[in-house]
Amino acid sequence: MSGDARHHPEFLAVVLENAELRQQLADMQDQCIELAVDAGWLHAEIEALREQLLTAELARDRWRVLAEHRLAG
Repeated sequence: MSGDARHHPEFLAVVLENAELRQQLADMQDQCIELAVDAGWLHAEIEALREQLLTAELARDRWRVLAEHRLAG
């Protein structure tokens, strides 16, 4: 190999590819963080909706029992 290895075209190509891959990795890490944050918000929203559903189901059941008693009465 002649000259400084850092000036060899193949070495420079590898350095460039490495830099590009590092940038892609950083971009993907940012996307993963965004997805995790979104997933956290969605999980909280699902939990809130489950609580609302449970409350509505309990209210429905109370009204159903009340209506059955009135019809039977």
